[in-house]
Amino acid sequence: MYTDITVEEALELDEALLLDVRSEKEYSEDTIPGAVNIPVLNSEERAAVGITYRKGGSAPALRLGLELVSPKLSEKLAAVEKVACGRKLVVFCWRGGLRSQFMASLLDNAGYQVYRVAGGYKAYRRYVNEYLNQQQLPLKAVVLHGLTGVGKTEVLARLGQNGIPALDLEGLARHRGSVYGKVGLPPSPTQKTFESWIVRYLRKACEKGFFVVECESRRVGNLLVPPLVMEFIRKGYRVLLYTSLENRVRRIREVYTIGPDNNKEELQQATASLVKKLGRARVEELNRLLAENEIDSVITYMLKYHYDPLYNYPDCPATGYDLCVDTSDMENAFNSIYNFVSSLSSE
Repeated sequence: MYTDITVEEALELDEALLLDVRSEKEYSEDTIPGAVNIPVLNSEERAAVGITYRKGGSAPALRLGLELVSPKLSEKLAAVEKVACGRKLVVFCWRGGLRSQFMASLLDNAGYQVYRVAGGYKAYRRYVNEYLNQQQLPLKAVVLHGLTGVGKTEVLARLGQNGIPALDLEGLARHRGSVYGKVGLPPSPTQKTFESWIVRYLRKACEKGFFVVECESRRVGNLLVPPLVMEFIRKGYRVLLYTSLENRVRRIREVYTIGPDNNKEELQQATASLVKKLGRARVEELNRLLAENEIDSVITYMLKYHYDPLYNYPDCPATGYDLCVDTSDMENAFNSIYNFVSSLSSE
């Protein structure tokens, strides 16, 4: 017999496989991070059952659902067997209803150790909202500040690779936070998925008591950073990163031109969207330079006359920061920040 558990208990289970048995459309909008989608009913089948329910009630809808899923039982079991690898299974649907009951019973009878999330995904979303609406968490934040191109994202990645909790909001949003933010990147997640990933990171960070994050505005692309995270950014330890303009231009070029034809078309489209701020003549000139592969000239202009005045960070050591780091030598910069962050765990 399968066991009903809460969302919190499901998230604490070690070595368990989360199975989202909702439709692929529901899954694509958001799920519990790490969950594998094995739908009881696909999107079209679920829609047909819904129409039947509205027209005739629960009994005919249930019969239709069974008719649709019965021929695929061996297929469902094979899909689970492929990913289970001997692990405990945690099954959930929209609100802990018939779909998760059906799949949990099927898998239990097939010999798996099965748990079912009481309240389903709906309970999980309630958990996420409550988590993000907390007034505080037992966490300290280290916030990276600096002009565009100083290497904040690279530092976050290096810290994460070395066991330091690093919340890369731009990475999660698949957006670099500027008008050029989507160049060369895949589609952004939904707001719900963005929040789910953030909660997952914060839960993990609580094990160490601190995390590192880049200073961000409330909006990253079309996604909103939760107020809880913005409060951490506002109150956290301040670390300033700086380096020469030449180094910044080089880093930006290396990041933004990874793609077919150096992402030239995307860069030109993004530049064209700045016509109200830069003027049509300037935009046309910049796009001409991009067409001629004078990418460094465009980046230099955008930094000196648009982004640097906008963000207004120092380009050298300055007061008001807990640590100032020159990222010209990224190895030394990383070590300085790593040592600073590691010292917080002993405070």
